[in-house]
Parts: sequence; C-alpha cells; structure tokens
Amino acid sequence: MNYWTRQSIEFAQQRNYLDELFKVYPLNPNLRRELSGEQIDKIYHAYSERDNIALVETLLKSELFPIKDSYVPFLRHDTGALLRNPQTVNRIAGSLYQMGIETILEKCTSPKETNRQIGPLFKNWIQRGTLGVPVLNNPDEFINCESDCVFNSSDAIMQDFAQNFLGFKRNKGIDFIARFNNKYIVGEAKFLTDFGGHQNAQFEDALNTLHSFRKVNNDVIPIAIIDGVIYIPNNGKMYKYLSSHDKEYIFSALVLREFLYSL
Repeated sequence: MNYWTRQSIEFAQQRNYLDELFKVYPLNPNLRRELSGEQIDKIYHAYSERDNIALVETLLKSELFPIKDSYVPFLRHDTGALLRNPQTVNRIAGSLYQMGIETILEKCTSPKETNRQIGPLFKNWIQRGTLGVPVLNNPDEFINCESDCVFNSSDAIMQDFAQNFLGFKRNKGIDFIARFNNKYIVGEAKFLTDFGGHQNAQFEDALNTLHSFRKVNNDVIPIAIIDGVIYIPNNGKMYKYLSSHDKEYIFSALVLREFLYSL
C-alpha cells in the first residue's frame, strides 16, 4: 500500500476525519431547489383550471419534475410533443392531480442530492488558498509562474492544459493541477459517499484519469484525490485495490498539502 494511502486510512480511522472533510465538501442537505413566484402562479392556475398541457409544460421548466416518468425527458427536449401526444400528457397530468398541488410543489423543490452538490466544492476549497501557494486561474500565468503554484480554472480549460502540456489523453475535465518543486501534479477529486455500483463507477473513473497520461515521468505525477468510505478497511473491491497498488498515488484531500510539500 502506498505511504500516502496509508496516511489517509490512518486519518480516517484515528482522527476527526469527517469533521475535517466537511471543510473540503461542505454539503448542505437542506439546500432546496427554488421556483420563481411566476412559476408557482402558473402551476396553481393550470392545476385549478385542469389545463393538462399548461400544467405539464410549466412543470417541465422546473429543475425537478415532481414525478419520475420515462417519457418526461422526451417532453423536456421536444415540448412540441405535448400537442402531438395528448394521451401521454393526460396520463402524466392525472398522476399530478392525484398527488395534489402541495405535494407537487414540495417535490419540485426537493433538496438536491448530495452527490450533485459535490462537483465544484473541491475546486472552491483549492481556490481559497488552502495549500498556501498562489492559485492562478489563467494558464499563461501558471506556465510563467516561477514558484510553487496551483492552476484552478474551468473543467474545459484544465482539460485542455492537461492534454496539451501533460500528456493527458481522456476527453474529460481535470480537478487538480499544480506545480511543486518543478513537478506537475495532476488528477481528479472524488468523494465516495457509500459502497455500491455508482460509487464503484466513480472510483473507476478516478483510476482511468490516473492511468491516462501518455508519458509519466519525474516531471508529471498523476494522482487520485479520493475521500469517503474507501478508507474503511473491508474486503471490498476498492479497499483491495488500495492494498495491492503501492505505486499509485491515491489519497485523501486532507493529506494533499503534506504530499505536495514532500516533493
């Protein structure tokens, strides 16, 4: 097992890991979606008038449709289909009336799932200067920076930089790029909240990024910044991988700073 992986496991098992991790991923389970006053008025009006098309069409404009129905995504992408498919609209509207107006509004404003909040949080943490070095958002400034520094920008811009300068060969965004002691450190950040299929897929995604550099040498160090249940010792797939790959840098965001300054 890699030294930094072991450090992460010890942190998770012996210290206030979750308390500290909340500084990186300050998830808010009560962050509800919002509807404008105009949207609410239109929903109430269409509901009271039993205007099926208007009700469904208005709700399609909300971030979250109040019922799960396999035909809803099609209607979102082609609202003209509302007029061409009256039976489908009536069926969906019938389910909505059965729910009642208060439940409809409650479902439309349900809190966002925590895994949908995670995306930008790591980069926000980096942007706050947590690592103690300049955080640069412009690739030219990063290239010309003569000291240790971090490059933090949009997924697309960081992907472009990694592909053009660091040998990255995946068609996806990058979460972390830095230069310490004249070495480039690049990788992806993940917070695995549970065990199971989707989380395993997230783990595999991080590994694919870790392995997606055409030329790995002393100047480019690929890493996977992973947090969550992965550091709970068990017989699962993820922990077994950690135990058997001591040459790969897989570790918590909470030991990232120590890792960088050790280079």
